Amino acid sequence: MTNLVDARGLSCPQPVLLTMEKIKSLGQGELMVLVDTDTSKENVIRAAVSLGWQLKSVDTEGMEYKLTLEKG
Repeated sequence: MTNLVDARGLSCPQPVLLTMEKIKSLGQGELMVLVDTDTSKENVIRAAVSLGWQLKSVDTEGMEYKLTLEKG
């Protein structure tokens, strides 16, 4: 089962903070993060990678991004 953080419509730093909370509660596994700005996309990726998570994929639909992160 994939875990989800829907941060669409939120401005930074909220998407990063929500993602970090979820990452800490999961420890490892797969996480999908939905954002709708380039800044949020880049900041979420940077924060996750700094904690040892890998960016598995980025899917774009219009101005929305679906980030799939993985650890473990």
